Amino acid sequence: MTLYDAWGQPVRTEDLKREIAAPTLVGVRTPWHNPVGGGLTPERLARILRAAADGDAHEYLTLAEEMEEREPHYASVLGTRKRAVSGLPVMVEAASDEGRDAEIADAVRELTRRPEFGELVDDLLDGIGKGYSVCEIFWDTSGKQWWPRDYEWRDPRFFVFDRESGRQVRLLDETDTVYGIPLPPFKFVVHFPRLKTGIPLRGGLARLAAVTYMCKSYDLTDWLAFAEVYGMPLRIGRYGPSATAEDLKVLRTAVANLGMDAAAILPDSMRIEFQDAMKGNSSGDLFQALAEWLDKQTSKAVLGQTASTEGTPGKLGNEASQEEVRQDIKRADAKALGNTINRYLVKPFVDLNWGPQARYPSAQVFVKDPEDIGALADALAKLVPLGLRVEASVVRDKLGLPDPPKKGDAEILGAPAAAANRHAAPAKARNQAGGPEGTPSPDQDELDALLEPPDDWEPILAPVVDPIQALADACATEAEFLAKLPGLLDTMDTAGLVRSLALKAFKARALGDPGPNP
Repeated sequence: MTLYDAWGQPVRTEDLKREIAAPTLVGVRTPWHNPVGGGLTPERLARILRAAADGDAHEYLTLAEEMEEREPHYASVLGTRKRAVSGLPVMVEAASDEGRDAEIADAVRELTRRPEFGELVDDLLDGIGKGYSVCEIFWDTSGKQWWPRDYEWRDPRFFVFDRESGRQVRLLDETDTVYGIPLPPFKFVVHFPRLKTGIPLRGGLARLAAVTYMCKSYDLTDWLAFAEVYGMPLRIGRYGPSATAEDLKVLRTAVANLGMDAAAILPDSMRIEFQDAMKGNSSGDLFQALAEWLDKQTSKAVLGQTASTEGTPGKLGNEASQEEVRQDIKRADAKALGNTINRYLVKPFVDLNWGPQARYPSAQVFVKDPEDIGALADALAKLVPLGLRVEASVVRDKLGLPDPPKKGDAEILGAPAAAANRHAAPAKARNQAGGPEGTPSPDQDELDALLEPPDDWEPILAPVVDPIQALADACATEAEFLAKLPGLLDTMDTAGLVRSLALKAFKARALGDPGPNP
């Protein structure tokens, strides 16, 4: 049976058993390249970017790699962008609940849990900076099934794009050193981050940050030159009208070397004067301001904000304002990565082992939305006593808590079971004494009303709850909050709550509820 990839290209299984894009010491796939980042000028940068837009991306890809090696701020924010996605869990959803689909989904889950899969994700995210990333799959056929044994990142300079659309990646090879050869189906994972609409070579963040990188290089060079002479007095050499050309040469050498040697020998007809160069505010502030401004532009381009790199951390519960990567950007990166995994890895893995399927399991990189725990707790405290039924597992998922071991139906948040059982037993006894079972007694409605919270429950609970809320607002960390929590017992005023509960218990006894058995 002939297999086909997502684009209808036939699969040759013999191609899957050999290494195809290996680097060579000489030839078109050498790992050694001449640097381009040093001494970058506006004219040269413009030429590099124009060449990349026209399909010749070799120097651009070299520059993109050097930017991560030479510029600390760009390397930091780009690494933050990558790690924000690489650390997310991968969730696999079966095509259906049928046994075969569940079996395939379990195998895909095992595939995503292997250590080499995490390394694949890290390598694919290299495309965020360069515009695309390619990894070669090494299939293991020693067992009954095809399994990826390893994934090898391939230098993006080993590939070119087709001239017709600028979207199809082709491998540079000795048989075609200009246009390249097609990639064999099921052999490579190709990731396009899709940061912008258009051809991939124009979508990498390196292209967006290249200008600020060049400007900052100029700024740092001038700043260092300024710092080298900052504070040193201006040296002025004076000579008389009878000085010869040889005298001028001696004077010039003395002035130039005086800063290092702190000594000079001059004829009587010559002298050196010093003038203070430190007047007013330091012009070095201009260089620092420009460097910081350029860093902010890079942060906005890569992270979508500057708060996490320039801001000040907030207090406990202010995690949303400290997101290192904007949530919508992280979600878009995760979606693009999930699509790549499904298209280039899940489908080949399933087809090679189970054959073509009408529907395939879906692997998605899961991005958890940030929750306002305080607002959620306040809403549950107010609405659950009023009758809102909420599944406990949903709340635990939002809080990041594991489900406790239990049997039966899903646990529902509500009044404690002991309170409900305390009133159910006497009601049944009254039914047995006064009429057929299931017929409520005249006092049943009043007993049921006692289970409802009083209208003034907020003032009653305020002396108990307010100290906890005040402590949470005052603490900067969770550890500090938990450490001070036991000390609140002495500050809580429980008199109102105890009085309200005692009145309800007294009324229940008066209506015929004997309370719990001794």
